[in-house]
Amino acid sequence: MKHETKKESLADAPKYRFWRQQAETNGLIIHKVDEFYIRRRHNGEVLFAMLEVDADTPEGDKIPPALFLKGHAVSVLVCLIDRETKEKYVVLVRQRRICDGSHTYEHPAGMVDASDDPAEVAAREVGEEIGLTVRPDELTRLMNRLCFPSTGTSDEAMHYYYLERELPREEIMAFHHKNMGVASEFERITTAVTTLPEAHKLINNINGLLIHFLYLQAVGDYDTMKLL
Repeated sequence: MKHETKKESLADAPKYRFWRQQAETNGLIIHKVDEFYIRRRHNGEVLFAMLEVDADTPEGDKIPPALFLKGHAVSVLVCLIDRETKEKYVVLVRQRRICDGSHTYEHPAGMVDASDDPAEVAAREVGEEIGLTVRPDELTRLMNRLCFPSTGTSDEAMHYYYLERELPREEIMAFHHKNMGVASEFERITTAVTTLPEAHKLINNINGLLIHFLYLQAVGDYDTMKLL
């Protein structure tokens, strides 16, 4: 007999409970939340949701009601360094995105639930999206606070990481044009190995552009920063 996957309710979803707790801690008085659309993972967990929120601010105003509930996400800059020349390369992922339907170039990234360890998710995404095995403790965090890409309409909050690893050039180039992705998540990904200035021209995702500057600042590579 085929068993139906149990659907997680919005009220039970960790990302919803985390958002609501944070909003109420910061003074929002939430009267009502209406669900317009919920997308779930294959296991029934809430992936994201479109909501309308009826809430008052501590100042007595109505907060703008549209909320795209997405939760936290990670983005990882993977820098592979030629063992002989010390030239740096980054590994990007290319896939179609809903923003305009085109193929976009991004750094490995993924969604994080409130109960997840962001570094573990980041390491897993690097493995799934570019095929590089990474331990969470090999990743360096780039900001010690959360960054919100769209404060007016979404709870999405970013965790940024980078990885540097020295490899022979032939091993680095083996990551170029690999077909990757998770079929159950409808991912069709192709990898691309580029220099960082080349990557900066290819990427139009704001998280991808920001992580370049955060990484170059963290490692003190101001000469490359001038080329972006």
